[in-house]
Amino acid sequence: MRLDGQRLALRVFIICFVAEVLLCLLDVFVNYGQGSETGAVRRLFNMAREDGLGSWFMVLQTTVAALVLALITTVEKHRAQAWSGAAIGWLLLALFFLYLSADDAAKIHERMGTLFDKYGDDSAVRAWFPSYGWQLVMLPPLAIAGSVMVLFLWRQFGDASSRLLLLLAPVVMALAVGMDFIEGLELDHPLNLHTWISQTYEFGPKSVRHFSKVIEEGLEMLSISLLLMLFIRQLFSSMSPSWTIEVIKR
Repeated sequence: MRLDGQRLALRVFIICFVAEVLLCLLDVFVNYGQGSETGAVRRLFNMAREDGLGSWFMVLQTTVAALVLALITTVEKHRAQAWSGAAIGWLLLALFFLYLSADDAAKIHERMGTLFDKYGDDSAVRAWFPSYGWQLVMLPPLAIAGSVMVLFLWRQFGDASSRLLLLLAPVVMALAVGMDFIEGLELDHPLNLHTWISQTYEFGPKSVRHFSKVIEEGLEMLSISLLLMLFIRQLFSSMSPSWTIEVIKR
């Protein structure tokens, strides 16, 4: 069996993208549209919840990305016969994605935000940062780590298409974070687009908030899917454009 790295990476992305679209549609028709009379079933497909299928898929996808990065680290270390700068960079990236998977599973950044809201609720801070506390506490280090990741991967990826996708992934994630920022604003805040949409198009505030959350989660998944595709391509290119798996009978 011959595995082509470029085709496999594209197929994995397509599978992830189709799964993300299906998860959003299941939320629309089963959860929001009450396609099931059972509340537990609706919660299972609720993309806005942290204990549904959407959250599980995000954790799974990020964990797979961490494993692929670990494989790249092993390959780079084997090629250099030592811990080269590139191998250390890939290792740190694998650990970063492992943390991201743990964050999605255990809601680490939300819990840090709750801790900040409980012990660090300062009116002066709230005056210039009116959204969720987790963004104030966790977003700066995550943004720095993301920027370092982009710079490192930019040097590792030589072709234009990979670099273009590399720039696209953090932009998609930034859009999701921006939507989360808007979600955390008070209803009467001038930057709260949810209130404007509700008043302009006569949508219920809960509906606007819910579908905003669904889009936000979908964008986060899409960003990880793009990076996962790039990591799989890098894994194959670091070893061979294709792998051949042979089964020998003895």
